[in-house]
Amino acid sequence: MGERTLRIGVAGLGRAFAIMLPTLRAHPRVEIVAAADPREAAQRQYIADFGGAAYATVDELCADARVDAVYIASPHHFHVAHARAAARAGKHVLVEKPMALTLAECDAMVDAARAAGVCLIVGHSHSFDAPVLRARMLIASGTYGRLRMITALNFTDYLYRPRRPEELDTARGGGAIYNQAAHQVDVVRMLAGTRARSIRAASGAWDLARATEGAYTAFMTFDDGVAASLTYSGYAHFDSDEFCGWIGELGQQVDRARYGSARAALASASTPDAELALKTARNYGSAPPDAASKAPAPVAHNQFGLVIASCEHADLRPLPNGVMIYGDRSEHFDALPPPAVPRAEVIDELCDAVAGVRKPVHTGEWGRATLEVCLAILQSSQEGREIALARQIGVGDAAFEAGERSTC
Repeated sequence: MGERTLRIGVAGLGRAFAIMLPTLRAHPRVEIVAAADPREAAQRQYIADFGGAAYATVDELCADARVDAVYIASPHHFHVAHARAAARAGKHVLVEKPMALTLAECDAMVDAARAAGVCLIVGHSHSFDAPVLRARMLIASGTYGRLRMITALNFTDYLYRPRRPEELDTARGGGAIYNQAAHQVDVVRMLAGTRARSIRAASGAWDLARATEGAYTAFMTFDDGVAASLTYSGYAHFDSDEFCGWIGELGQQVDRARYGSARAALASASTPDAELALKTARNYGSAPPDAASKAPAPVAHNQFGLVIASCEHADLRPLPNGVMIYGDRSEHFDALPPPAVPRAEVIDELCDAVAGVRKPVHTGEWGRATLEVCLAILQSSQEGREIALARQIGVGDAAFEAGERSTC
């Protein structure tokens, strides 16, 4: 592929696409050439913004000869069908997290990509964030001794953002564990580098009106003895952006005067249909055309709460603008410039993988390993016991499972 522009077809013009849109628009190595969404309003908006073709179905999108790769941003339960359709058509695949809802679905996606000889990349997750990658590089250098422990903590208003009905139903892939743990687990796995071994967890579903998991805490172990604690709450009280200088998850400056705004907005939706209308209004093609220009522009890199990687001779703390290093005798800040393109690392990994210039980390096998951890958090919290992990890989792990090769 070399440096040729990768032509992207988008499957699903919803909230995930709206978040990724600034990246796809600004990144010099990709071009959006087609999209698929059942909503006619979204199709019309896409044509107005980008030209090209807008389809009602993903099968039609995959048949478009101009498309090199399909970005799958459809609801979770469609991921396996859409990934298999793209692979059958010879398209590379970038699929949003969570990769799928079951390990069997992940297997089907991995098998389809391998059979077709296409790349399958799972993203974005916050393990792509530049400060996390810089911390991983510092750990791998050995400069601060061996990694011993990881602490990850994030408090948000996740559960009170407008949701479709299935997003509040764990059995259909709803709740914080399916949707938010994938980010945190990916970050912790990236920093640890080695294969995860087991997990012991507890979860919380404390609001009867939103009867899915809104919080969890977990203890995770790795093959080399590293231990990690992961805590997440989406109950819209404490906001861990406070630990990141009031820079939000997407790198934007947080307006502290908007405390409680998520619960207040949701209070106006007295029925599931009214909440669905609020959700739909946030999707691409539903808001006024200038809505994107009114969104806060990123001023720093993305972040996912407080993260501390404890090495023998320093604690490393990724922040939205670099990595804080607390050493044996001094502390210093390893600064990163603000991103020219938000989440550029996701597109760089996809393009490099397709071009064959760099082995990707976030393969289908990686995404499957993260989903295994998320499912184990659910199982452990339900059964009250430690769960052994069996489908794990580490960063740069070429072995995967016996006889397997990577899906890129």
